[in-house]
Amino acid sequence: MRHARIILDGRELDIDIDAQDRITTSEGETLDVSLDSDQITWLPPVKNPGTIFALGLNYADHATELAFEPPKEPLVFIKHANTLTGHKQVSYRPDNIDYQHYECELVAVIGKQGKNIKREEALDYVAGYTVCNDFAIRDYLENYYRPNLRVKSRDSLLPMGPWIVDTADVPNANKLRLTTEVNGKITQDGSTQDMIFDVPFLIEYLSKIMTLNPGDMIATGTPHGVADMQPGDTVVCTLEAIGSLETRIVSEQDYYGDNY
Repeated sequence: MRHARIILDGRELDIDIDAQDRITTSEGETLDVSLDSDQITWLPPVKNPGTIFALGLNYADHATELAFEPPKEPLVFIKHANTLTGHKQVSYRPDNIDYQHYECELVAVIGKQGKNIKREEALDYVAGYTVCNDFAIRDYLENYYRPNLRVKSRDSLLPMGPWIVDTADVPNANKLRLTTEVNGKITQDGSTQDMIFDVPFLIEYLSKIMTLNPGDMIATGTPHGVADMQPGDTVVCTLEAIGSLETRIVSEQDYYGDNY
């Protein structure tokens, strides 16, 4: 089953989507609308976002691409809910920068509280998986050990969705094809099997440091193949067995409008 949050006819709804793409609300109402309908506004799929853990350099080929050594232990930084936006929504490119790139990533969504979780029990704490695009502003990157606010914490620069897929429906999250398309051209093509630190390892590692809670998310990093983004570009991040997340890039002025 897939679980999402949408706005339809002015109503904010929690919905479930079955294998035949039938949509029902959490109250049991069947919706007569298709998933690709323009009537749907997609929201970030986690209703009450907790801590968003993000991994740097968790694919060796991406570390090499950026001329960094692969890490010996996870490089984890924290993102906040202001960065989240949904499927088919916009993200912006800041003014006066040289390089903004996408990062297509598998996200594990925590479903129950846990501390000092053992690796072999880790997936019992995962409610499901989704897709994110963890945009980065490379101009301000000192190094991947210090991904500062200007690089990773701007509004709208963590599109996520379209939905959360139940853990039981993703038999092996550590062997999924991952692709990114920019304006219809594949620019990134990798597999989650190339992660240095997989989801069970990360849950064990993080839960030794702090309690994990429902709504926490672990964005697991991206493989090689990043490219610069410009206003007008459409980016589609796809994870096998999970789904495709579409984002359109706009200028900072277009994004903020009267608040620019």
